[in-house]
Amino acid sequence: MRRLVPVTDETVVDARGGTTGGDGAWGPAELAAAYAYPESAAGVRPVPWLRANMVSSLDGAAEHDGRSAPLSGPADQRVFHTLRALADAVVIGAETVRHEGYGPARAGTGFEAARAAAGQGVAPAIAVVSAGLDLDFTLPLFAEPLVPTLVVTGAGAPAEGVAAAEKAGVKVVFAGDGASVDPGRVVAVLGGLGFTRLLAEGGPRLLGQMVASDVLDEMCVTFSPTLAAGDAQRIAWGPAVPDPLRFALVSLMEEDGFLFGRYRRA
Repeated sequence: MRRLVPVTDETVVDARGGTTGGDGAWGPAELAAAYAYPESAAGVRPVPWLRANMVSSLDGAAEHDGRSAPLSGPADQRVFHTLRALADAVVIGAETVRHEGYGPARAGTGFEAARAAAGQGVAPAIAVVSAGLDLDFTLPLFAEPLVPTLVVTGAGAPAEGVAAAEKAGVKVVFAGDGASVDPGRVVAVLGGLGFTRLLAEGGPRLLGQMVASDVLDEMCVTFSPTLAAGDAQRIAWGPAVPDPLRFALVSLMEEDGFLFGRYRRA
C-alpha cells in the first residue's frame, strides 16, 4: 500500500509521481490510523458519523453478475475488514443481504485491543434496513451472530414480518412513520442506541437514498482496475439531488492498481 494523498514529511515523491518511504506492507494499525473516525479538539467523536464504503469498476459498475466480489481484490478486502473493525454498526440494505450472502460480522484479527480500548464489542453489529421485512430469519446473520443483528424498518412495516423477526430474537427498531424507512432517522435511531461510528456498505439503492437525504458524512470508494460493461448499477442509485453534493478528498492510496479514495463532506 502506498499513500498518494496527502504527501507528508515522511513521504518521498519520486520522479515518476509515485511514493516511497514509509509505505511498505501496511498492517492493521497503519490502516486503522488511515481510516480513523474523526474526533473533535476535545477528543469527542461527532455523534453519530456515517461513512459509506463501496467498490466501483473503471466504467462505473458497482457489481458484476449481481455481486461486488468480482470487482474486489486482496487489498480491497483488507480495507473492507479494517473499516468494519472500526465501526460500531454496519448498515446494509435487505437486497444486499440477499444478493451478497451476508453472514454475521466476525471479530477482526489485529483489532481486538483497539476495539476494547474504544469501548466497542468484539465485532460490529449488523443493521439491516428493510421496509417489507422479506427476510429469512433462519440465516446465520440473524440466528448465529457474535453481536445481535438489528433490523431497521418503518412504523408501518408488515406486522407478520415484525413478529417473525422478534420471534427469531432479532431486535427491530423503527426509523420512519410509514411503510418506508427514513435514512435520516436510521442514523439518529442507531446513534441513540450507542452506535455512533456507522458504516454503510450499500447496496446502491440504500446509498442512493442516503445521498438524496444528505445524511452521508464520508465516502470511501475503491476504484477497481476492472471493466464490467453491461447494465450494472452505479454505486448509488435512486432519487436525484437538486445539485451534486460536494465532497473533499481526504486521502488516496494505491495497491495492485486499486485506488482507495476517502472523501468527506466539503
